[in-house]
Amino acid sequence: MFMLKRAQDILASVFGYPEFRGQQEQIINHLVQGGDALVLMPTGGGKSLCYQIPSLIRSGTTIVVSPLIALMQDQVNALRLLDVRAVALHSGLSFEQQMTIQSGLIRGEYDLLYISPERLLTYRMLDLLDGMTLALFAIDEAHCVSQWGHDFRPEYLQLSTLHQRYPHVPRIALTATADQRTRTEIAERLELGNARWFVSSFDRPNIFYRLTQKREARKQLLDFILKDHAGQSGIVYCLSRRKVDELAEWLRRHGVQALPYHAGLEPEVRHRHQEQFQTTDNMVMVATIAFGMGVDKPDVRFVAHMDMPRSIEAYYQETGRAGRDGLPATAWLVYGLQDVIILGQMLAQSSMDPQMQHLERQRLTAMLGFCEMSGCRRQALLNYFGEQREEKCGNCDLCVEPVATWDATEAARMALSNVYRTGQRYGVTHLVDVLLGRPNKRVTELGHQQLSTFGVGKGLSQPIWRSVYRQLVARGYVTVASETYGSLLLTEKSKPLLRGEEQLELRRDRYDVHELKASLPEQHFDGDEAKLWEALRALRMTLARERQVPPFQVFSDATLRSMMASRPSTPEELLQVSGVGQFKLEQYGKAFLEVLAVHVRVSV
Repeated sequence: MFMLKRAQDILASVFGYPEFRGQQEQIINHLVQGGDALVLMPTGGGKSLCYQIPSLIRSGTTIVVSPLIALMQDQVNALRLLDVRAVALHSGLSFEQQMTIQSGLIRGEYDLLYISPERLLTYRMLDLLDGMTLALFAIDEAHCVSQWGHDFRPEYLQLSTLHQRYPHVPRIALTATADQRTRTEIAERLELGNARWFVSSFDRPNIFYRLTQKREARKQLLDFILKDHAGQSGIVYCLSRRKVDELAEWLRRHGVQALPYHAGLEPEVRHRHQEQFQTTDNMVMVATIAFGMGVDKPDVRFVAHMDMPRSIEAYYQETGRAGRDGLPATAWLVYGLQDVIILGQMLAQSSMDPQMQHLERQRLTAMLGFCEMSGCRRQALLNYFGEQREEKCGNCDLCVEPVATWDATEAARMALSNVYRTGQRYGVTHLVDVLLGRPNKRVTELGHQQLSTFGVGKGLSQPIWRSVYRQLVARGYVTVASETYGSLLLTEKSKPLLRGEEQLELRRDRYDVHELKASLPEQHFDGDEAKLWEALRALRMTLARERQVPPFQVFSDATLRSMMASRPSTPEELLQVSGVGQFKLEQYGKAFLEVLAVHVRVSV
């Protein structure tokens, strides 16, 4: 009971939150008592507190295993702003800095040490740990240990050494994304057989899911940004480095502040661009998935995908970088069958063994199926992670504006028959040419104008036939051959449909959602309210620049909005605002109270 009271006191006085969320309290209590834990909690759900608070209660230093220097440094900077003794040890530090930190660790001067798995498992570092008092081990982004996962890091496989070498030190493994197979593998590889599992809801109710087919992808993206998120921060994911560079430049020419980020840029350029994104309120980062786990910016208002992600896990992980502050955000995606073809080719050319390639193709097909569905997006997403939801969410494109469907039985039979008649050797473009009866050079050279399916599809347009084939892939009636450039092959599932033994309804394509009324409308300010909002943001930016940290590490947007709602006039009242702890009150309280007081006088 005493430990629980202490945890609550730390939550309020250090981190500035009035109460725990979800399973945080149970996880913290379990760790403080020395138990191991496997924690699955969505991005923005408060995973870090689950090990940071026990670190301030248990004796010794907590070792936090983190995969990226940027992620480590963000966490350390945020904790130092709360007067928590945290440090990161990585290759970006000078030799002298590293020696100073190591000396401090031996003397017990730090509550948390952030470190990569590669550095942690060196003989030198393990010898250093042998001479320290260890509070616990926290393994962040634990899905990296899974070879079935979407961000596999082979170095994570060696982390079972920690349990073997320090069997009495409690461990916590944390991730935002893992299906049942990945969870089981995490537990096995980290030797967490006796760990207690804490699986939170995967729901991010503040995110509006919006997916559509590609038509003019760049224009679709620009319309989306200017109409719904002008002047706000966002991330745009692309499949290739070249596409990243070209799109960032194109957006800048069209008035959007955008920067590129990918592994082909020089390290100092990547660092500079990430810092600009973190410290600017209206920056759009165009990136490959190289810009991933290091993103800790809570006010990202949208995540857009210009190409289909390779799996639902990857999609969930990447879209989870939007709206970490709990305020409304959008996950926007445009896709096409070409995405499936390109991703399939990348798989075929990879060094994965056949079993893993087969699994990844299944995940790719499941992602296409998610794009092509006609029910509630959130229901399907949660169901994929084993979480059942009966009611529709009302906060996705298909709930706000249900998609139209049509009886496509005969069209599908024509399309499947055409795949068979042409020898299951051709991609969608050629197959559609045959159905539409186009006697172009390739069709005539192959003699396909003699086939019974030549011209039978003239009653439907080219876009509709492409949609039919894409949806047949999504539903498993045909598959894309990875060895060739997009050839379609029939599956066993196609036989009953070809024989006329079943009916099939397909979606009608659409390229926009006309009615974008989400269940969580974003709050806008007018008049004096708008002036106060801008004054608070300006003060936050000034304080952040003085301390050379991102603005959200001073106070998040959600905390500023809470100040506006409650209008505190004394330090005691300001301390009641979520996100304002004792240390931040001492550092920033007077300045923010002065801005609030000026506004009250003006309003009166």
